[in-house]
Amino acid sequence: MPAVPSCILDPLREEFLALLPARVDDHPLGCHRPRIDDAVVFDKLVEALVFGAGYERIADATCSATTMRRRRDEWIRLGLFDRLRLACLDAYDTMIGLDLADLAVDGCTTKAPCGGDCAGRSPVDRGKGGMKRSQLSDGAGIPMATVSAPANTVDHALLGQTLDALKDFSPLPADPTVHLDAGYDYRPCREALHERGLLGQIAHRGEPAPIQVGKRWVVERTNSWLNDFGRLRRCTERRQVCVDAYLALAAAIVTVRALCRAAWRLYRWATRPRSPRIR
Repeated sequence: MPAVPSCILDPLREEFLALLPARVDDHPLGCHRPRIDDAVVFDKLVEALVFGAGYERIADATCSATTMRRRRDEWIRLGLFDRLRLACLDAYDTMIGLDLADLAVDGCTTKAPCGGDCAGRSPVDRGKGGMKRSQLSDGAGIPMATVSAPANTVDHALLGQTLDALKDFSPLPADPTVHLDAGYDYRPCREALHERGLLGQIAHRGEPAPIQVGKRWVVERTNSWLNDFGRLRRCTERRQVCVDAYLALAAAIVTVRALCRAAWRLYRWATRPRSPRIR
């Protein structure tokens, strides 16, 4: 069973391979072992992201675990995963359109049993190792930016860094509104919104959440989408650059899936799925 449906994986792989720089083989003798195809390694990294298994379990005769780690680090140094995420967002904005008038930010805590740069004592898991994600989404729940941090970091401390990602999506519409839950009902959060020229609709502490949920529910759905990936639900990466790379790859997959679902009703193409219900 493939990790991701072909209607999502094929265009994603094609766009990623187009971002790769031209490689020049400068071996003096030309007799070294042949380089594993980039498409094969990319598919293996997608499997590692979706299934959450170790590289040794994903490896087979076509690609070793060492090759996956080396190629992952090489692509991280080139910034390819974040460029892929931005390319998918640009495609979605061109074909469907991002809803930038209503934004939502929320935090999500997952497990991080192996420690590392993004691991801390989780306040919701008996002090075990955990990771915090600060998620920014548009009005339809499309993931626009994600900031990783240890689980013992409070949500409102990451708000400014999360909102700084909006510079990649300028110009914004007039008076964009950021919808936040009661965990952001603090003066520093209001100051961060005011400094960036954003309006804030913040739930008040001490009041029942269902009454004042507003348009914030879309970011909860986004967090649920990202938690479907095994490597994010139980993060075993120790370096923050690796965590951020997998977050960007997961966001790209979610964006392409949302693009296919929305485009199913608006466009026709040769490989169009039979149903908009794309897993």
